[in-house]
Amino acid sequence: MAILHIQSNSPKRTQEIGSIIGKLTKPNDLILLSGILGSGKTCLTQGIARGLDINEYTLSPTFVLVREYYGRLQLYHIDLYRLDSSDDMMSIGLDDYIYGNGVCVIEWAEKGANILPASNLSIQFSYLSHHERDIQIEAHGERYEQLLKTAAESL
Repeated sequence: MAILHIQSNSPKRTQEIGSIIGKLTKPNDLILLSGILGSGKTCLTQGIARGLDINEYTLSPTFVLVREYYGRLQLYHIDLYRLDSSDDMMSIGLDDYIYGNGVCVIEWAEKGANILPASNLSIQFSYLSHHERDIQIEAHGERYEQLLKTAAESL
């Protein structure tokens, strides 16, 4: 498992980090985001969308659970915040998104830890100050170790 720590001092920088990751994604990639409210999960996803050549503004899916965007690859932006059980998560067709042909980004991924694939790119956000965040990126599996290694060269 490879781990990279990055500090971001602004939403713009968090989006830039996401854009680098988004440019490197391939079909079926799974990116899991964790961190408290307002820590940067949706901001990073906006950057991932930019890296996927998605021109549409990326909103948090908290109230709709899943948003789909179209670019170089489809982006499935999923939020597990309002779901309480594995059954709830499966009822939204989680497997269809995870094993679809797009890139799946899941916010509040820790809530689904027991049902999500072990092979993924896991990103944890922590507050350092009002605008600063520590972003810890962990690669689980060979595919994600290569993605992280390549991303680290640009970060």
